[in-house]
Amino acid sequence: MFGQRLRLARKKAGLSMRELAGRVSPKVSAQAISKYESGKMMPSSSVLVGLGKTLDVSVDFLMGGQVEALRGIEFRKHSGTSARDRAKVEAIVTEAMEAYLAVEDILELEPAPDPFGDLVTDSVGNFEIIESMANRLRERWKLGNDPVASMTGLLEDKGIRVIEANLPERFDGLACDVLCHGKKAKTAVVVVSSGTGVERKRFNLAHELAHRIIQNTGNPEIRLEKAVDRFAGAFLVPGGHLAAEAGLHRQGMTYRELMRLKRLYGVSATALLMRLGQVGILPRSSISYAFRSYARAWRREEPEPIRENEGFGAFERPRRFERLVWRALGEQLIMPVRAAELLGRTLASVEREIRGPRD
Repeated sequence: MFGQRLRLARKKAGLSMRELAGRVSPKVSAQAISKYESGKMMPSSSVLVGLGKTLDVSVDFLMGGQVEALRGIEFRKHSGTSARDRAKVEAIVTEAMEAYLAVEDILELEPAPDPFGDLVTDSVGNFEIIESMANRLRERWKLGNDPVASMTGLLEDKGIRVIEANLPERFDGLACDVLCHGKKAKTAVVVVSSGTGVERKRFNLAHELAHRIIQNTGNPEIRLEKAVDRFAGAFLVPGGHLAAEAGLHRQGMTYRELMRLKRLYGVSATALLMRLGQVGILPRSSISYAFRSYARAWRREEPEPIRENEGFGAFERPRRFERLVWRALGEQLIMPVRAAELLGRTLASVEREIRGPRD
């Protein structure tokens, strides 16, 4: 396990064995690095710490024993991504999940029930079925037709771990199963990029949720990515609710109306226009004209973007892992120094949170 993790971290850093040997302190040879990676030798504790610092990964990541493998992460790799980018994403997910699963073990939490049941499919006949599937999931989760206040919070409530990380440019997000050592069940995780705007982040979360349900389409006329995009749009902007807000069979719509609706649902102006066409509120000709004219630039720059700390932006951050760490600390199951490591904070800041304000 250590050898595999070291090789992954080295690829993430884009270093050869010789380059890594030249940077790590205390010094080791490239031959020693090779033996570490092949499992023929283990480093001393000082070298282990040095490797972690040089490669910018935790010792927990290098020595972790929770995560055996990630399944499905390669399924949605962008064709233009480099091996280094793919290794970086895999390392980010693995390191985050090592910490996540460790805290869950400390608290002895029971696995969450399956949130999808019989909705999971590998066959989609048409787009109307996809709309129906999105509505059925809302019914199963008792969401009604109202806009989802927090996609992040919703997924975390349903037992799906959400990680927000600084992903390489070509990765907006991904979903995969984490295979664990021992008899533990596999764990679902969704990862989103911290570098995307609120609207795009919400859609990416819904898109990755859709990938958990639509495994394949079994239909050459409907590509998988197109199917999950349709599901994401229908889940975030239910057709019935949109029709009630915007009216049926409109011939046109003002910019101000579009901005109100995009902020009502927390989606991009582009995604909203697509939904207006999919639901039949605006004719296809109006949607085509919009993307050829006034909405042409919206794909590159979001009009009137939702800010990070306003509206939906105030709620779209993963909170569960942090809550679990503070709970473990409050129950004295971990020490403050361990909490600081898990939270990526200084020990002093954690201790101030333990004490609370002082006169």
